[in-house]
This record gives sequence, structure tokens and C-alpha cells, in this order.
Amino acid sequence: MISKPYAAERRKLIDMQHAAREVGPGTPKTLDEGDTIYLTTADSSGMMVSLIQSNYRGMGSGMTPPGLGFILQDRGELFVLKAGHPNSFAPGKRPFHTIIPAFVTRNGKPWLSFGVMGGAMQPQGHVQILMNLIDFGMNLQEAGDAPRIQHDGDTEPSGQNTPMHDGGEVDLETGFSYETIRALMRMGHSVRYSDGPYGGYQAIMRDDHGVYYGASESRKDGQAAGY
Repeated sequence: MISKPYAAERRKLIDMQHAAREVGPGTPKTLDEGDTIYLTTADSSGMMVSLIQSNYRGMGSGMTPPGLGFILQDRGELFVLKAGHPNSFAPGKRPFHTIIPAFVTRNGKPWLSFGVMGGAMQPQGHVQILMNLIDFGMNLQEAGDAPRIQHDGDTEPSGQNTPMHDGGEVDLETGFSYETIRALMRMGHSVRYSDGPYGGYQAIMRDDHGVYYGASESRKDGQAAGY
């Protein structure tokens, strides 16, 4: 809201020759695009934090803890009000949801703090990041930059859609070879191209010498910074 381009748009509403009868609220483009955020941080002692914030349904629950200034999420809405359903509403249960701040240890020590925000893409993206790092030997930034796959149209655990009977769709980012695409089609997958969403990745890795490495998503806003 303090950006120069936004100020220029608001300035156009000023008429130096006539008093304004009314001035409507502005709608900065970045406010329309905001949603879930993920961040990770670490300190010199080896403490690492993996955090994801997503209110769900706009303003979440609408409840703000006194003196803290943030709104509590509303993921309880993802319970199913149907007796006998695995995700049915009941005491002592947590609802299914896709808030997944990830943390990985190696040989019992902290190794990787990361997240791939983006609704149902989160668990899919997490697996692909780990495969890129562990199975394909990519570095932290390469693992996030590599093209991703997203499966769409599966049965939602919340029961809010029609159960999948056709196998759904496999969305591919640019970068996969036609040999791979044809192989997927021969297996019976319905393959299509899509410009997203493929998630938003941020990560910090700590090696055996206590050295940190940071990586940030190339598809959207974000950065890796040292201090």
C-alpha cells in the first residue's frame, strides 16, 4: 500500500480543479493475490523454525487473541458433519487440513526446515522436494526450481467434492521431456499443461558443520536472507 505504482494510481483520482464528491477505497493488486504464507528461520545456536499461516475462508475464525494482532484460523470447517466418515466432527480430533510446516532430521539431527504452500499441492510438493534432494541429489535451490507435477481431481477427505472415478488429471510444468509425457499417457494418465498453482517453496538446510543454506521459490514472491 506504500508502493510508488499504487500511489500513482491513487493520485489520478485527484482533480486540482474540482472538489471530490466521494473517494472510494483502493484495491492494491497484491492484496487481491495474498493467501497462505510460509516462512522458516534459524539462529546461530541451531534453532530452526518452520511456520505456515493460513486463515482459511478469508478472515478465518474472525477471532483475534487480545494484544497479539493476528486472526485465528478456521480449519475446523474442514470437518465432515456425517456420522461414520473418517473426518467426521468429534471431540479430541483434529480436522484434515493442508497446513504443513515441514521439518526433516538426518541421523537424529536437524537437517531441513521447509514448506511448499498451496492448498492440496502442499503434500505433493513436499514429496517432490524431498525426492529432488535425496533421490536426485539436487541442491536446495535446484530442488525448488525443478519442474513440478500436480494431480488434480482426486477425492477430498473433507467430502466436499464428487469422489474420483476417472483417475483425475496430471498437470505438468514446462520442463518435462516428451518421452516422459508419452510414458505417462501410455500408463493411462490424463496429462495436461497448467500454469499453476504449483506451490510456493522456501527452505533452510543445516549441514554437518553447522553451515546454513537458504532457498526461495522462483515462481512467486519470497527471498532467502542472512543476518
